[in-house]
Amino acid sequence: MKRRIFFATFCIAIFFFIIGCNSERLDPKKPVAITMWHNYGGQMQSVMDELIDEFNRTVGRQKGIIVSVTSISATKEMQEKLFMIAAGDPGAPEMPDIVTAYPKTAIILCEHGLLAPLDEQFTAKELDAYLPQFIKEGRLSDGKLYVFPIAKSTEVLFVNQTLFDRFSAATGINLDSLSTFEGIAKAAVKYYEWTDSLTPDKANDGKTFFTADSWFNIAQVGIAQLGGEFVFSDHLDVSSDLYRRIWDFSVLPALTCGYAVTDGYSSDLSKTGEIVCSIGSTAGILFYGDSITYPDNTIEAVTYNILPYPVFQGGKKIAIQRGGGMCVKRSTPKKEYAAALFLKWFTQPEQNMRFVYSTGYLPVTKEAFENNMKQEIYTAKTPNLKKLLEAATHMYEEYTFLIPPNYEQFDSLSRAYEFRLKQLMLAGRKSVIQENKTPSAVSEELYGVFVNL
Repeated sequence: MKRRIFFATFCIAIFFFIIGCNSERLDPKKPVAITMWHNYGGQMQSVMDELIDEFNRTVGRQKGIIVSVTSISATKEMQEKLFMIAAGDPGAPEMPDIVTAYPKTAIILCEHGLLAPLDEQFTAKELDAYLPQFIKEGRLSDGKLYVFPIAKSTEVLFVNQTLFDRFSAATGINLDSLSTFEGIAKAAVKYYEWTDSLTPDKANDGKTFFTADSWFNIAQVGIAQLGGEFVFSDHLDVSSDLYRRIWDFSVLPALTCGYAVTDGYSSDLSKTGEIVCSIGSTAGILFYGDSITYPDNTIEAVTYNILPYPVFQGGKKIAIQRGGGMCVKRSTPKKEYAAALFLKWFTQPEQNMRFVYSTGYLPVTKEAFENNMKQEIYTAKTPNLKKLLEAATHMYEEYTFLIPPNYEQFDSLSRAYEFRLKQLMLAGRKSVIQENKTPSAVSEELYGVFVNL
């Protein structure tokens, strides 16, 4: 009897295994149509189109897969459409087989059973070819892989070398000092004082030195560098001794006009000569030109230097990891298999480097970082791109990458932090200039307000 039960169970298992294999067996004579939505524009869209055409002509034709892009839109617009699909809205479009998304969006889609886990489509050896932190970011709370990495970014320090050289020659502050946040803060205060002294007949007309595209990122990465935690499930720890170092770096130089406080991107300020250096995403390289257009419409040619992410003194080399990935719709085994096959091909070093090259994004496999990136340095089309690749390669070898938390409230916490900090920076600067208060006294007052908000 036991043998019969075992035999029957074995036969059933073999039956479903055969069905599964047959469902994944593609037929070139009856190709599977895979639809895709993505948010890549400009040069990345052109390369994406080229790669999809190449896949369809080669591997797709051989295997029986046709990939077609049915929507290209901004991240926010795409997210809205995906949320409509998840909510089952009557006017929602049909979900594509492959879609670009961030983990926070994938969480919502996964909760509604719309995404296929990708672990079963890849062998352990295949997954091991990718950077582990990139794979880790795509795993959601159940531990399964839903967001597959295709391009990532980190943050670096962009420096207008032309402006910095003049400042350095006059003050003796060198480029090495910008490797630490404390060095940047000191240089920012000195730069304002130096530029203000150039026009002794005009008071308080010095220039700002630095800004960051995300002050929140500086806080969460800085705390991690110093060995602490900043982000908790429902709050940020802004009362610790470690955070006080973040506060002093962020606020004190801003009160003395050493930092620019803006809601725009740092690249915009750099192109008009309003700042000398800034922290921003590697993907922002395309927005840094090779000239400054001053308010009087005069234009000056400049060169840039791109340095690895700064570190707080005594801290570890840690930088943030950014970027989304591709999600696969839960559908049929055959379509899920075909979609995964495309992702495997797309993220191979040769294809992946073509996609990210000249954009500031980073490839996702170990081989691409260890071999292809170094080769690309010697063939880079522009000096800025070469310097960026050098900085990114250095960081890959020496830095640990921080993965931001993936939950809905995280975004509201980061937005609130950014808004409140900038408000206090501007209010404090006004107090220092108009009320003639000392920056340290104003900083203490503002910190007391900030921790109680």
